[in-house]
Amino acid sequence: MKGVILAAGKGSRLNGTAGDKPKCLVKAGGLTLIERQLQILDRAGIDDVVVVVGCQAALVREACGPRVTYVENSRFSETNSLYSLWTARALLYEGFVVLNCDVLFHPDLLDDLLATHHDAALLMAYHRPGDAPLGEEEMKVKVRGNRVVDISKTMDPREADGENLGIVKFGPASAPHLVAILDRIVAQGGLRDWAPKAFCEFAQERPLHALSTRDYPWIEIDFPEDYQRAIREVLPAIERDEAPLLAHSEQPVRGL
Repeated sequence: MKGVILAAGKGSRLNGTAGDKPKCLVKAGGLTLIERQLQILDRAGIDDVVVVVGCQAALVREACGPRVTYVENSRFSETNSLYSLWTARALLYEGFVVLNCDVLFHPDLLDDLLATHHDAALLMAYHRPGDAPLGEEEMKVKVRGNRVVDISKTMDPREADGENLGIVKFGPASAPHLVAILDRIVAQGGLRDWAPKAFCEFAQERPLHALSTRDYPWIEIDFPEDYQRAIREVLPAIERDEAPLLAHSEQPVRGL
């Protein structure tokens, strides 16, 4: 299984939280978001990693080091995440897990996704009674019988069952079909579409299963208030769970 991190965007909505750097280089607890994702992939046994770069590609390469493969989206300023994933299409056919670079999440979430017997699956946070209503920014998901039937930001929140995390797996039986969908959307001019548009089209044709976050902490960092919550609440919750694991681990974490 290959790991693919989409890290081409600038993250202008963070309004200087990352300084003049792209959003994947925002720091949380002494590590950048992308360094944390690389560590989580490594912990999960994925050492074949592709990073799609774009904005300030040299800085991202410096942060990630020589152990990963780089694909450059030279059109990052005029495209979106679907196009970034499409630029790596030649490397996807044998199966992959794709991560948006701006997601801070508990490592067990990736373990759950990799452990499922379903060939194609995504992680989602189910909406529960009492939760704040999903807004325009959330990538909303509708599920029937544990299978995704729709993914969209524009979905009526009342029809949504939860929110997409931006972490999706396509195994070897599913990946070629997803690549064909990416090819079709790009050929039709969908350069500014989000990657979930392709996932939604896949779900209309083949099973795409939804896995619950099981209340593990996570957050997508788009705005300054997201970053503040990540540092104040989400990262401490992750580190509380990780501390006993790290204390009893006999295996050193590979350096970046």
